[in-house]
Amino acid sequence: MNSITSILQSLKPRLSERYHITRIGVFGSVTKGTQTDESDVDILVEFSDPPGLFRFMEIEAFLSDTLQARVDLVDVEGIKPRLKTRILSEVIYL
Repeated sequence: MNSITSILQSLKPRLSERYHITRIGVFGSVTKGTQTDESDVDILVEFSDPPGLFRFMEIEAFLSDTLQARVDLVDVEGIKPRLKTRILSEVIYL
């Protein structure tokens, strides 16, 4: 988890300026310590100015390339109701 969170922490200013991300955190296997080489990186974000679909996909691709892992990017406003409690209880904000 340390290298992922360190990288994300270092990207915060750029993510804020370029993509209007106001808050970023990790959840899932990264926070549980069960991540494998095949695991994706679950990232929860909040935006000051929500992006459109293509911009959202661009952010996800940028994070995947930077972390060299598959990223599942989730907007806090778009969490499915049945998953919301679990995700919000697991998330570690950076």
